[in-house]
Amino acid sequence: MQAINELYPLLSTPANVVITTHQKPDPDAMGSSLGLYHLLVQLGHTVQVISPTNWAAFLDWMPGCDKVLNYEVTIDKSNTIIQNADWIFCLDFNALNRLKKMGQVVGEAKAKRVLIDHHREPQTEVFAYGVSDVTKSSTCEMIYDFIVKSGNADKLNMDMMQCLYAGLIGDTGSFRFASASASVFEMVADFKRRGLEHTGIHENIYDNFLENRFRFIGHVLSNRMEIDYQLNTALIWVTKQDLLRYQIKTGDTEGLVNYPLGIQGIKLACIVIDRDEKRKWSFRSKGDFDCNTFARTYFNGGGHFNAAGGETDDSLDTTVRQFKKVIQLYKEQLETI
Repeated sequence: MQAINELYPLLSTPANVVITTHQKPDPDAMGSSLGLYHLLVQLGHTVQVISPTNWAAFLDWMPGCDKVLNYEVTIDKSNTIIQNADWIFCLDFNALNRLKKMGQVVGEAKAKRVLIDHHREPQTEVFAYGVSDVTKSSTCEMIYDFIVKSGNADKLNMDMMQCLYAGLIGDTGSFRFASASASVFEMVADFKRRGLEHTGIHENIYDNFLENRFRFIGHVLSNRMEIDYQLNTALIWVTKQDLLRYQIKTGDTEGLVNYPLGIQGIKLACIVIDRDEKRKWSFRSKGDFDCNTFARTYFNGGGHFNAAGGETDDSLDTTVRQFKKVIQLYKEQLETI
């Protein structure tokens, strides 16, 4: 994989470009994809953003989101676009299996693949160009760097800034997490000087849900949360019946894993959701507990040091029992964090 700066001179030649991101895109995934989309369109490229799956309705406000293709419902059209692409930008993921069924098509395409991502252990051998930086807060911050360092800061417009800011607040917890470095605030300051109004973006991301989601959260926190004060750990499990009862849609469980971290003394919060054919895990920690290694070791996942995800084919009961067993191996560490 060549360094990303080797790509900059090639941006001046119009090409057919596909931008894609991980399944069930979050604000950083969708925001970085659309931020880059608006840049490349200005540079004269023919650009299509393709998501491997559907996405949360609270992202629909983003400028350009109405042009994004959902691969699962546009397979033939998307495959043709991918096969005819000159470049495929892969944002906010670092292994092709994160694209689900779309991964094979992307892997077999003649296009050169470009990686821009901030997760650990990238699959660098499948990318022609790229940058992987785990110190960055978000892929949206990395797209901002890409825009500036490639000499295109003058192309920053309101559509781009709104998309990139949305992803920035999503992955930094509205600047709460340790990943919100000085460069994050410098980026925001640049956006504010350029006229960005940020309050509406926060409302679009955080104040844009239906009543049923809040009823669901109340049910889960009351009936599906266990606290182990000896391990400073919280566990939430969500059944298929819970999802059906409250008519939960993509994005409605976003951020739920963070709630227990507000309990005094809790240093590790975990949630498992019984979705479709898989059980999906999310892990969040404070301090020195490595969620990435834990998720990779036991739950076929990974991510960041303090935030990671995983999945399993085991039943909900089985994977919960497995979690309760393996977490005991970290008792000494969790007691002292």
